[in-house]
Order: sequence, then structure tokens, then C-alpha cells
Amino acid sequence: MAFSRVFIDGVDTDPAVAAIPVGDVGFVRGYGVFEVIKAIDGVCFRLPDHLDRLARSASMLGMDLPDREEIGTLATKAADGIDQAIVRILVSAGDDPWEGPSRMIVTGEVAPAQVSSLRLLPVPAPWHSDGAEWALLRGKTLSYANNFASIRQAKLAGFDDAVLIGRSGRILEGPTFTVGWVVEEGDGIIYETPAMTTGILDSITRGAVFDAAREAELTIREVEVRLDHLDVATEFYALSTLRDVVSVTAVGEREFTKGPATQRLRAALLDLMDRELTTGR
Repeated sequence: MAFSRVFIDGVDTDPAVAAIPVGDVGFVRGYGVFEVIKAIDGVCFRLPDHLDRLARSASMLGMDLPDREEIGTLATKAADGIDQAIVRILVSAGDDPWEGPSRMIVTGEVAPAQVSSLRLLPVPAPWHSDGAEWALLRGKTLSYANNFASIRQAKLAGFDDAVLIGRSGRILEGPTFTVGWVVEEGDGIIYETPAMTTGILDSITRGAVFDAAREAELTIREVEVRLDHLDVATEFYALSTLRDVVSVTAVGEREFTKGPATQRLRAALLDLMDRELTTGR
């Protein structure tokens, strides 16, 4: 990652020398929370939603956050001067997880080039909630080692990324993104995606896609299904802050086309984003 802007505890810091103490528990223990936000021409997409989720995640860990307005201001500053930016907000419990204070890092970087498609390897995810209730359910914490190990496994097998499969056998999500697929029923198509009851992350992009689909009169259905359900799917897609909506051309041995349904969903999302960013929502 080549950061253009870095703020550490609100201080504008040269990215080339920006550093935190090695004893920070976010580094030593992964004890912290984060958000990743897309920004166009200095305007962060759905910033209030990201700040809401950041607050929920911090509450799960018993961490205090800086003032909400301060975080939002720093996020906007981090995106300033970058046509298409990725803003990261990372908050750790600091040097002492019990006494605090927390430490916050806000960065801005040029958004990576969009890929045209992905190939995903189904990877068992026994660490995933898979619908079970627990204290950090849907918290966006810094502890992503299991998720990144699944990405590594997929890449070593010749794929671009992974799709996580729960202990129940249900399709869950990608390590850093939400997934969905298209099925045909009668004269229409249905955009299916794993239900929140599977314990997946409450993705901001997922929510935006739902809003965009309703506006475009596209039908989305939340489901709990196993991998063999994909035998009836005609297209598969992934969606996230970095990728918007992108076609998936393979899930393991199952192959899919870069079809028009996924492109319609992507166009609907980009149209919604353009309108919201223009009005500064």
C-alpha cells in the first residue's frame, strides 16, 4: 500500500516515516477495529454508515473512539486531492488494552485498478460464526489472519481469491467482500446473496447494492444455501468497497459467464454512488 496521507492521532504525518510503537496492542494482539471507505473527488461514500459500524465494532471491544466529527473530518482530509481514493480508519486499543487511550490512524491512498473478473476457490472456514451468536458477531476487527490465510490458500491453488464455506456447508462470504449469484425463475432473474442470519459482515456496499437494486427494480433475495445450489446459478459476483460489483468466472470447478445481469447490478450501484457523492450524502 502506498499511502498518500497518514494521520496518527490527528497529526498529519509524512507517510515515509509514519510509525506507531511496537507495543501497540493492535499490532501485538490484533485488538482493534477498522473501516475501509471509497472516496471520489474528496467525498467519502456513505461515511455516516461507516462511522456507525466503526462505533458498533469499538463498543464490542470496550474501546473508546475519538469524537465522531473528528474522525469524519480526518477521513475527508485523507481523501483530499485524490480523484479516486481508498480511506482507511484503524483504531487500536493503544499501548494498554485495559486503560487506553486508543490510538487512531487514518490513511488515504489511490484506489487500485479495478479487475474485470475473479476466480474464487471455496475454502472451509471453521472460524466463521456461520450463524452462531457470539460477542464479536459482525464486528469489523483488525484480526484478519484467518481470512488472509484463506486468500493465500486460494492463490497457491491458482485462484484470485476465496469464498468462505461454513461448518454447515453454507456459502458465507469472501474474506474481504460479499458474494452473490443470479438464478432464473420463470421469465425473470433473481439476485441471490447469503442472508445476514449466516453471520456475515454487515457490508456497507451490500446495503448500497440493495438500495440500488430496489431503485432499478431488480429483485434481490437473501438465502441460506450450500455450495451445490450454484448448479442452478447462471452468474456469480462479488461486491466490496474496493471492487464495487465484479463478475466471478469460476467458483472452484464451476464456471460462470461475465453476464449482463451482473453488469446491470454494477451499473445500478455506480449510478447510486454518483448521485450520492454529488450531493455529498
